[in-house]
Amino acid sequence: MNNLNWIAVSSSSISRIAYVENDQYLYVEFTKGRTCLYKNVPINEYENLLSAPSHGRYFSAYIRNVYPFEYV
Repeated sequence: MNNLNWIAVSSSSISRIAYVENDQYLYVEFTKGRTCLYKNVPINEYENLLSAPSHGRYFSAYIRNVYPFEYV
């Protein structure tokens, strides 16, 4: 995870996110310290998350319960 290109976001629930396009992996680091890897996330979903007015709301509505994940 150290070689990921993390992007800090302004959110009360999410600290930063990273995306691996070839694998369609979305990494989400939460403000409480946990990091999750979401799999099979299309790049447009990642781009929408980045550009959303509320990263936390977008994540909750379109990613959290939609894509398989694991804690990393």
